[in-house]
Amino acid sequence: MALVDVYAGPEQRIATVGDFFALLKPRVMSLVIFTGLAGIVVAPGHIHLLSGFTALLCIAVAAGASGALNMAYDSDIDAIMARTATRPIPMGRIAREEALTFGWWLSVASVTIMGLFINLLSAALLAFTIFFYVVVYTLWLKRRTAQNIVIGGLAGALPPAIGWAAVTGQVTLAPLVLVAIIFLWTPPHFWALALFRSDDYARAGVPMMPVVAGKPSTRRQIFAYTLLLLPFGLAPAALGFAGPLYLASAGLMSAWFLFGAVKVLFERDEVKEPAAKKLFFISIAYLFVLFAALIAERLIGVAPFGAWL
Repeated sequence: MALVDVYAGPEQRIATVGDFFALLKPRVMSLVIFTGLAGIVVAPGHIHLLSGFTALLCIAVAAGASGALNMAYDSDIDAIMARTATRPIPMGRIAREEALTFGWWLSVASVTIMGLFINLLSAALLAFTIFFYVVVYTLWLKRRTAQNIVIGGLAGALPPAIGWAAVTGQVTLAPLVLVAIIFLWTPPHFWALALFRSDDYARAGVPMMPVVAGKPSTRRQIFAYTLLLLPFGLAPAALGFAGPLYLASAGLMSAWFLFGAVKVLFERDEVKEPAAKKLFFISIAYLFVLFAALIAERLIGVAPFGAWL
């Protein structure tokens, strides 16, 4: 399908602020903001409130910029998939070139401000995140390999390290563990979605795991990645930078996640995929609760296990 068929024609109209906001992928951006905030709050040391807000704003803007560029470069397949057909570019509300200009300007602005007002390490990590999501994932991996989500997930996993670097000017083991949690969480989360959206991906020619390897193989890989993820989910407490509230929350959510993955492993309704749909929402709750517990412990003054030694 030619791109002109996607966003040109009588349906085209003047873009609104809401259309440009939709380009930023606000739901994805909210998760990035939340995990970036966790990195800032959990990091040792002190950051001025204004500097912390600036760092978080840069992380948010960079995430939105990446989303806009992703929508621009993927506008042809977005028009084919039911899940994405109502996005601003396929609907003719924003031209692809406008989205590209918008996304690249936001990218440059977010990295520049982070470098000038926070520090160079956090700016470099932010720039790498944008590059990895747009160039490595969107332009290279997404249409070429079923491992697109596995490798590309690194971009979405880095915000805690960026937040940590904004406070400390360095990256240590603790933020890398938080990065690993998100990195290992990404495949079961997105493959659960791909199971009940496999027809959409097949129609658009995107080689997601259920399309390439089949649903039984995808279910087994979801289960395998879940088993890899769960020890990392408990690691912040084991390594001493999280406390009892986090440990209890992570333990309960890990059990729920594992139960959901087992249900998916033995799923037999390949049309409606109820277990996959449920796991998709369980995975969102899992990540939210773990990072909310980290933030809550710091805000209410619960000492991490490391402080007890």
